Amino acid sequence: MKKYILNTILILTIFCFNSCEDFLNLSPVSELTTASFYNNDNEVEGGVLAIYDAMQNYVSVEWALTEMRSDNTNTRAHRSEGEWREFETMNVQTINATVSDYWINNYNAIFRANTVLENLGNVSSAYLKTQFEGEAKFARALSHFNLVRAFGDVPVVDKIINYNDEDYFLRDPQSEVYSFIESDLLTAIDNLPGRSDIEEGRATIGAAKAILAKVYLTMKEHSKAKTLLDDLILDVDYGLLTNFNDVFYQELNKEIIFGVQFIPDDSKDSQKFSYQFTNSGLNYPTEDLMSIVDTSDLREPTLFFWNDLSGATGDFEPGKFQPETRSQLQGNDWIVIRFADVLLMHAEAIMADAGSTTDQSALDSFNKIRIRAGMGTVTTLTKDLLLTERRIELCHENHRLYDLIRFGVAETVMSAFSLTQEPGFEFKSTALLLPIPMREINIYPQLEQNSGYN
Repeated sequence: MKKYILNTILILTIFCFNSCEDFLNLSPVSELTTASFYNNDNEVEGGVLAIYDAMQNYVSVEWALTEMRSDNTNTRAHRSEGEWREFETMNVQTINATVSDYWINNYNAIFRANTVLENLGNVSSAYLKTQFEGEAKFARALSHFNLVRAFGDVPVVDKIINYNDEDYFLRDPQSEVYSFIESDLLTAIDNLPGRSDIEEGRATIGAAKAILAKVYLTMKEHSKAKTLLDDLILDVDYGLLTNFNDVFYQELNKEIIFGVQFIPDDSKDSQKFSYQFTNSGLNYPTEDLMSIVDTSDLREPTLFFWNDLSGATGDFEPGKFQPETRSQLQGNDWIVIRFADVLLMHAEAIMADAGSTTDQSALDSFNKIRIRAGMGTVTTLTKDLLLTERRIELCHENHRLYDLIRFGVAETVMSAFSLTQEPGFEFKSTALLLPIPMREINIYPQLEQNSGYN
């Protein structure tokens, strides 16, 4: 699908806006526009593929907003300044350009999804019409899920908006945002095919179930999450790889339920986060993270890669996304969700609000992760054990901060972590939400700023 996406995007960039708010940037009537383009199955499919292209933009910076705002990662020896330092100390400013880009890029993906949904009437194939709706609603839900976890109350955008749609510039309560996400993902589950019936890399029923399960866990709907996760565990399309390292270097493998694809050595379709995690010294594992990983853990060489910096002091880098070269045009795909996460969520769903469980199904799911890592199994699973295992297994994959919040321990953990860090890190509970970008508030004064930000 990678080359197909790239060729399609070259056409679609003629009329796709930079964000859903850029409605005043009108094109001359002689140019190709959305009104004249989406007229048949192939053209609407081009719009669907453009959604995946939009995902590339927000996953390329998401690590800064998640991993670096947790106890998992920081910058090399805390020598960073400016915006990266803001994430590391959880002292993000309202004018932070990376935060603003994250807001814009998620709403751009939503805009592209809504564009597809509003042109489904031009699709002649009933099968493709159903599939395209499922893909668009999956993407729209995922972007809203990204936004609500990062910012709290956010505008729900369920159509292409213009300057007259003032209600769409108001923040909707998180409960309403989650209800909207749930509705979109339920439709996606009904409409999307299985992995073997769609081009590799596109959204599937399995991807929709996995994301909805995480949504349900966030909403404390544990039984609903368990039902979806039970189904996924039985799905023959997915499973754990034998070798942990292969998960990250054999792309589109059986463990990947959904990932965002990149092409190496291409100025329009490559990523640079692999370069940033190495040469730029960003998103490096903290000593706190490395200290909890046993040296006998088979995952350890993949989690932490030693770089001697050509004879310098050296540093440990994330080992999951090591680039083939030190170029900024890398092709490592970004993993959004994988089967190991499903197993750990399954244990979490069974444990629900209890502090521990001896349920055999929960233990089976949890111990599969431990066995692959060459670590001992457990007969009683506690929340602390589960949270620690999630931290190790999924580190550098953007889950840690939201895990802490979902487990209800973010303030305790991050307050204690801040005491071990250099001056400048003074944790405040309001820092668990990012500020609404000042750029957006300047344009749309109806948006209210989050508490704790000026």
